[in-house]
Amino acid sequence: MKFLRACGLGLLAFVFFCTRVQAEGFAMQEWSARGLGMAGSVAGMADDVSALAYNAAGITQLPGVNLMGGGALVAPLGTVKTERRDGAHYTTTKPKVWFAPHAYASYQLNDNVWLGLGAFSRFGLGNSYDGEWNGRYNVYDIGVQTLSFVPTLAYKINNMFSVSAGLEVMYASLYMGTKIPMMSLTQQGMPGPLQDNDMQLQGDGWGYGAHLGLHMRLNDQWSVGLAYKSQVTLNVSGDVEFSRQGQNLLTNPGRFSSVIPKRHLPEARNTDAHTTIQLPDSAALGIAWKPLDNLSLEADVMWTRWSTYNALNIYMDSGYSSINNKEWRDGWSFSLGAEYKPLDWWALRAGFRYETPVVNEEYADYMIPTNGRQMLTLGTGVKWNDFTLDFAYVHIWVNPVDYGSTRSSGIRGDAGITGGRTENVVGNIYMLSLGYAF
Repeated sequence: MKFLRACGLGLLAFVFFCTRVQAEGFAMQEWSARGLGMAGSVAGMADDVSALAYNAAGITQLPGVNLMGGGALVAPLGTVKTERRDGAHYTTTKPKVWFAPHAYASYQLNDNVWLGLGAFSRFGLGNSYDGEWNGRYNVYDIGVQTLSFVPTLAYKINNMFSVSAGLEVMYASLYMGTKIPMMSLTQQGMPGPLQDNDMQLQGDGWGYGAHLGLHMRLNDQWSVGLAYKSQVTLNVSGDVEFSRQGQNLLTNPGRFSSVIPKRHLPEARNTDAHTTIQLPDSAALGIAWKPLDNLSLEADVMWTRWSTYNALNIYMDSGYSSINNKEWRDGWSFSLGAEYKPLDWWALRAGFRYETPVVNEEYADYMIPTNGRQMLTLGTGVKWNDFTLDFAYVHIWVNPVDYGSTRSSGIRGDAGITGGRTENVVGNIYMLSLGYAF
């Protein structure tokens, strides 16, 4: 037990001292290099310690103590086309590389009971644009990081069935940068020239949920896994800072009359703020087949209830609010993965995943310029004594988002944007995991 507590402290320290996690998209499955190399199709296999993220009931297949740690480098890139009366404009997101860590430990207590602790990110996004681009009144910088710590208990009912239950403790941090048009009044009470006021929001908070798992080892060739992750309600609090304090904000510059009384405009001043984010629950089913001793195949399907994500509204103590409707639809993910071992110590992996669109284009914004994805994954791994080293590469193609009908704030009225779409949005992921069993 002392060793397990030491492992747990090591996991916490590892995650907290890593670089901030952000990734293209919102839901994440970058939880191990082996799993990613098979496009996340491992809920049925669940036969290494990263099962604590995919389907924790599978850790009952692991004797003794098992450890794993690593991370992914995520590099998204894309272009947003904005259409205005003066023509079309193209803005490419700033090139950045985000780091997403993961760490796991499992311990076999006796013949029927296993303990586990996982640390990984279920959700994350990061996009950054030029501060003067056309969509700056919607957003020019956004980052959401979540880190989930999941202590888990797994129980082996018999040689066929195992179950698991885990308590998820999720930490989240949020930052957002946006420009708000500012209007000054002349001494004669007439509107002066419009200027941008830079608004920076930073906050963090906690949420709680549960993970449940079921693993069925039907025979030496077939296994089935079921995993459920509950909703998490995040209560985030922080502060808002303006580059120009004490001046008036104009939230719709295209619609003001020749004279607007100052008292009708909110005042920019630094203040506390808060928001509530409802993150969705998800359920995954995996069916694994091992036709040969050195070949494993798996097909997975995952449902994510994105319909719970209906808004991202930020309320400030000064009375000014940022209202962002979402109204997303539920999403489905379908994946296939394969692992082939030409040698006992060497494995080759490949996979493909298709994710259905979830964004409601009636409220499409520039925070998350994605609308469904396809992923091609490749991976390899080696085993040396009790060590394993795995590497994965992923290329992501992102479906375009159309902004022709959006009603999101900061796009049409504020910026004069009449339409547009995303173009050539792609991502590349490079991931490494190191494991040890003893």
